[in-house]
Amino acid sequence: MDKYRVKCIFGKISSEKLIKVKVPGSKSITNRALLIAALAEGESGLSGALFSNDAKNMIACLNSLGIKTDIDEENETIVVQGCGGRLPVREAGINVGSAGTAARFITALLAFSGGVYHLDASEQMKKRPMKPLLDALISLGVVISYDEKEGHFPFTLDSREVKGGRICLDTGISSQFLSAVIMTGFLLKNGLKVDIGGERESLPYVDMTVKVMEGFGVKVDTVHENGLASYILKEGNGYTAREYNIEPDVSAACYFYAMAEILGCKAQVERVHLDSIQGDIEFVKLLTKMRAKLSENSEGIVLQGAKDGNYEGLEANLNSFSDQSLTLAAVGAFAKSPTKITGVAHIRLQESDRLLAIKTELERLGIKTEIGEGEITIFPMSMDSSEVEIETYEDHRVAMAFALIGLRREGVVIKNPGCSAKTFKDYFKVLDKIVGE
Repeated sequence: MDKYRVKCIFGKISSEKLIKVKVPGSKSITNRALLIAALAEGESGLSGALFSNDAKNMIACLNSLGIKTDIDEENETIVVQGCGGRLPVREAGINVGSAGTAARFITALLAFSGGVYHLDASEQMKKRPMKPLLDALISLGVVISYDEKEGHFPFTLDSREVKGGRICLDTGISSQFLSAVIMTGFLLKNGLKVDIGGERESLPYVDMTVKVMEGFGVKVDTVHENGLASYILKEGNGYTAREYNIEPDVSAACYFYAMAEILGCKAQVERVHLDSIQGDIEFVKLLTKMRAKLSENSEGIVLQGAKDGNYEGLEANLNSFSDQSLTLAAVGAFAKSPTKITGVAHIRLQESDRLLAIKTELERLGIKTEIGEGEITIFPMSMDSSEVEIETYEDHRVAMAFALIGLRREGVVIKNPGCSAKTFKDYFKVLDKIVGE
């Protein structure tokens, strides 16, 4: 499918209508659990797993390193035969594709495994930054030889002389760098101490990493010195295999809670609860500041959107749940006052320049924006119903977020909707079902 024409249903849906959906397992938790299970001693079973392009890339990388997996997509399970912290393959060529988690996690794993590996990636991933992580690894004795541009894929990594010690890691661009090294740091002789640098105000994805690690029996020690946090990974503190249940993807769930706000109806996503370990749950709570109401039962959170889709804009710092910047932009497009999104400079270096994507595509729809350093303000205004094709920049979050606008504004066409397969391959099928009910 080259294009997807969104069906506008605003005004045709009752405020009592309940949009009830199931979303795939969390990409973030799936890829963390895969890496940890691969390093554990024994056989682990992962249930509720995501089988997106990113997860499949992660599995393929682990298979190339000699880790055996048994996948059952229909039942959403993966069985992983752990290597007990000793990778079977010490020399290989690995392609991480477009998966940012695989790119960062696999790089750290190989850097601490004492081998020689060549790593490559998709053209999109080659543009994304790796230098803070690679520079930190070099300081531990890893030798990196770049094929093309310094600090980017492709490169050869030689970790035969790697040693433990202390590094300072800049998380300003991506907290995945930190997650990568704390999940694998125990492999190093003498362990690893990681000091945190950068301008990120909070690190919910790192908190998630720590919780998944704890689920497999490894406790991460943290210390605070002179106002800075450090993580301590002790040598030989390995993972224990177990049965692990993966939460539904809250990032995906947010599109449906945003949908309820935009349309003025109700939404419930199966098994998504307020005590989720995923940072994006804060977006659901944020919607209450735009007249949405939350309740919760055994099946999950129920969000009642503002009556008649009538709500005010707001100013919000999304630094700790920045994947929802595009989602909030879609909600803000129909607010009665401006919406300002701050704290998101780093999203300019993700699958696309997401700040520029918000500005370009909203203005294509006739909505004025002002973009600043790490922030954007959206000035909602009435939109006509002329047909507008939305460019998605091969970015799954652009495709899924801008489809929400088409539910309330006639004439929205999403180009390359298939890019949503990165995390949610059936998103547009689910959308078809909702608008057809």
